[in-house]
Amino acid sequence: MHTYRIGDAAALLGVSADTVRRLVDGGKLTAERDDMGHRIIPGPALAAYARQLHRMERESTVSSARNRLSGIVTDVRLGDVSAQVEIQAGPFRVVATVSRESAEELRLEPGVPAVAVIKSTNVVVERP
Repeated sequence: MHTYRIGDAAALLGVSADTVRRLVDGGKLTAERDDMGHRIIPGPALAAYARQLHRMERESTVSSARNRLSGIVTDVRLGDVSAQVEIQAGPFRVVATVSRESAEELRLEPGVPAVAVIKSTNVVVERP
């Protein structure tokens, strides 16, 4: 079974290590101690918590798309017909091309919150 140190779990969840410690202390996330006495999070427990977070986030939307990355707009480049929009979603940078009309209608500009909704027929999965 794969396990995660507190900092690694925090990076995967997009939160601080202190937040993960509070989740463990509050009983919302299971942790064990390794041979050195450090807290480690079992992979299945971290996956279950992440799934639970995703379900809570999804309850407010009605869409067939399941890949939703909440973040903040960091850059918008308007062209004649299209716009390039950059969103920082936790540790992830998402770049999308949308119509200029959509970008203007959504009033996209650096600093506003946005959700990148991704629906793809081809996804590549890698292991680090």
